[in-house]
Amino acid sequence: MSELLEDDDLTGALKKCPEWDYEKKAITRTIEFEEFMEAIDFVNDLAEIAEEAQHHPDITIKHTKVFLKLTTADVGGLTELDIALAQRVDNLVD
Repeated sequence: MSELLEDDDLTGALKKCPEWDYEKKAITRTIEFEEFMEAIDFVNDLAEIAEEAQHHPDITIKHTKVFLKLTTADVGGLTELDIALAQRVDNLVD
């Protein structure tokens, strides 16, 4: 199990994923696509990455928008697992 990021480490870690917002012990990001099927294709690609990492985001799809939330429930906040997956998501989007 990963350890909870403390305040100093958390500040540095959040700089690695500037597209994400920190809120209530989690990071969130909204990604908008032009077509619904693009959003679905993205989620399918993300599912493979998440399964490989054995760390799964909360995903909500609303037409062309995909809302993501990352946190490590076992420790009640953010860990390196969340930051690493956020960076992989960013790479997938770019």
